[in-house]
Amino acid sequence: MRSKDQSPSTLPDGPTGLQRFAVLLRGMNAEFNRIAQEFAHEQGLHLTDVQALIAIMDAGEGDEDSPMTPGRLRDQLNLTSGAVTACLDRLERSGHIHRVRAPDDRRVVHLHYATAAKSVAREFFMPLARSTDAARPQFSEEELLVVVRFLDAMNHELAQLRQ
Repeated sequence: MRSKDQSPSTLPDGPTGLQRFAVLLRGMNAEFNRIAQEFAHEQGLHLTDVQALIAIMDAGEGDEDSPMTPGRLRDQLNLTSGAVTACLDRLERSGHIHRVRAPDDRRVVHLHYATAAKSVAREFFMPLARSTDAARPQFSEEELLVVVRFLDAMNHELAQLRQ
């Protein structure tokens, strides 16, 4: 138990201490960024374009179970409207996405990851999937559930920082 005057940064570090988590999360983030940079370079894209592709791909997986829109993408990536338009233009020209007007409201534009582009990304990121698959059997189902809960909580906390 910690005393009232101890902040998280003054607690002794250990295998599950704040410093250890920070180092491991930064290392994982750096590796993900390196891989994303390589994909962006190979595809002639900017790193922001790859972040947009990920957001478009994940749009149906989260809380808002609907296609991504330019406005949601702007908010999610914290970009200006002009930057989002330039990003979407690059992604559409390169064949990674297509824009579709909503049938019920022609003013609304939905962003969809192009099928052919998904195949390109799947092939590029397959080693990452294999690495994940190689690490998972090292843990029991119960441990993996804890990891999933932790990552979900971290993503929630990080999203709160943006707000």
